[in-house]
Amino acid sequence: MSTGITAAALQRLSELPAPTQLEVIDESAAHMGHSGSDGTGSGTHFRVRIASPLFDGKPKVARHRLVYDALRDFLDRGLHAPAIETL
Repeated sequence: MSTGITAAALQRLSELPAPTQLEVIDESAAHMGHSGSDGTGSGTHFRVRIASPLFDGKPKVARHRLVYDALRDFLDRGLHAPAIETL
């Protein structure tokens, strides 16, 4: 069963204070058969590239935590281990 999560839906990361760059790529098809895949080839595995002044001076773990917090409801719906690149 599909999670209904799309790259467009994940654009909600634009709600983070003043992101200067945001790219969301659905990589689900490349993860077919892997843990977290729902068998549809979409909606489970995403790469997120994001830059924000909010990340300034914070270690990588803290920057990732901010992104995970913004994605919490998607994680609860089946988003599996997003690949996060904070810039």
